[in-house]
Amino acid sequence: MQTHDAKRVVITIEAVMESRLTDALQTADVTGYSILPVLGGSGRSGPWSREGQVSRAGGMVQVICIVHPDKLDKLLDAAFAVVERHIGIVTVTDCQVLRAERF
Repeated sequence: MQTHDAKRVVITIEAVMESRLTDALQTADVTGYSILPVLGGSGRSGPWSREGQVSRAGGMVQVICIVHPDKLDKLLDAAFAVVERHIGIVTVTDCQVLRAERF
């Protein structure tokens, strides 16, 4: 089966910033993404957990995008404009997709 090169971008950000990030992605012509809750983890400030939190204010989400390599720079510029002043991390990995026309 034939595969095609793509980029997988994972953006972990505070849940309260989710809509600002997805608006920025849509402005950057990113038409598809998935949003997952982050239940806990550990970072520079040490371990944290979503357990016992009543609101989304202290939580994190991951926004996952798979895009054609030509769209990567525009996506990263849009994401960084949101992430740079907030808690968050952006990772980029190479991946292969079937049905490249969907990306």
